[in-house]
Amino acid sequence: MASNHPISFSDVNRDVLRTMFRLSPLYVLAVLVTGGLVAWGGYAWSVQIDYGMGMSGKRHPAMWFLYIGTFVFWIGVSHAGTLLSAILHLLKVKWRKPLYRIAEAMTSISLLCAAIYPLIHLGRVWKFYWLLPYPNQRELWPNYRSPLAWDTVAVSSYLVGSSIFLYFGMIPDLAIVRDNSKGIKRTIYGILALGWKGTNREWYVFQKAYTIYACFLTAIVPTVHGIVSWDFAMSIQPGWHSTVFAPYFVSGAIFSGVAFVITLLILMRKFFKLKHLVTDDHMDKLALLMFGIYLIWFYLSLMEVLPEWFAGDPFHKNVLESRFWGPASQHFWVMFVTAGILPLFLISRRFRRSMPFLFVSSILINLGMWAERVMIVISTTRSFIPASWGDIQATWVDSSIVIGTFAMFGFLMLIFCKLFPSVSMYEVKEEIHESE
Repeated sequence: MASNHPISFSDVNRDVLRTMFRLSPLYVLAVLVTGGLVAWGGYAWSVQIDYGMGMSGKRHPAMWFLYIGTFVFWIGVSHAGTLLSAILHLLKVKWRKPLYRIAEAMTSISLLCAAIYPLIHLGRVWKFYWLLPYPNQRELWPNYRSPLAWDTVAVSSYLVGSSIFLYFGMIPDLAIVRDNSKGIKRTIYGILALGWKGTNREWYVFQKAYTIYACFLTAIVPTVHGIVSWDFAMSIQPGWHSTVFAPYFVSGAIFSGVAFVITLLILMRKFFKLKHLVTDDHMDKLALLMFGIYLIWFYLSLMEVLPEWFAGDPFHKNVLESRFWGPASQHFWVMFVTAGILPLFLISRRFRRSMPFLFVSSILINLGMWAERVMIVISTTRSFIPASWGDIQATWVDSSIVIGTFAMFGFLMLIFCKLFPSVSMYEVKEEIHESE
């Protein structure tokens, strides 16, 4: 925090609580717009359930191309929350403190958005319970050779773990909200705070438990997105059957997730007036972190493409050519420009500290990473047998459902910011105390 503008602990409480207890017309408008888009996406899903999967453009050979690509995107976005909250906590990185709460919320909400897609893929959504490994009277279990079962286990375990971690880290802040509330709000937040009093013993146990849980959650990051990458890599499809897919997916996930966090933080700084808590220095360091992850992802992208190109295998070459100037070319060039070239500007400190540039570039980077996920699925249009080649075509149904999930993310994030502190008050106070 800037020494020439000292911030007291009461200022932190006041400014963060203000984001929860005050409603602005712009906030209400945003809730109505996102809620309306969610309703439209729900209507499109009902049409798909009523008339069948053909309404979504599902056809051979690229099945569910928008759905699977967006599913992988949401899983990837969720990894930034674990990076900022758990991994950087274990590394004792202090500048993460004002940033990680919104990243943790983003993790849980994006996983909720991702969890919808296995249900959408089913078509007969009322049969969803067959994805769950539960004891039943016929002694039948899910088919664990199916990637759909892998995704269910991975997403559900990560969702439960990240949600508990988010709630556990908020307990001291919920006690602050309790002490500054009245009536029914005080009762509700008092229950959520679990009787927190802030004694030395409570802080000791809290810090120990938080660190242990951070170790557990850190191990989940490569596991979850590694499993999602196996959805592709375990097949013999040209362009998918690659050992580099797991680290490639994990690095791309963290890259897009950090970009998403930057978008959310810039909006929060602007509309909640928290620039003095989430400063330009914090955003600079976060952008530099994103640039470092981008270098890893770009290197692994080259390791995916170059061996296939120089190996001269005709089937893999067909897939690469379809990406460069075939059915997947639009998605490839969007990815190449927005996620491959644009982040190079972040090497300059002037661009990293420019909030308009960071805001626009973070959105474009996520657009490119979403296009990259969809491009990977479209690669199935060029398999071993030319007779099985085909094209893809989106419909209003699958497009509406995808847009509805993005609106669902915005809607739930807006609700979260009004129900819970979007900035960790006790950790910001720790940063102020350390800086003094």
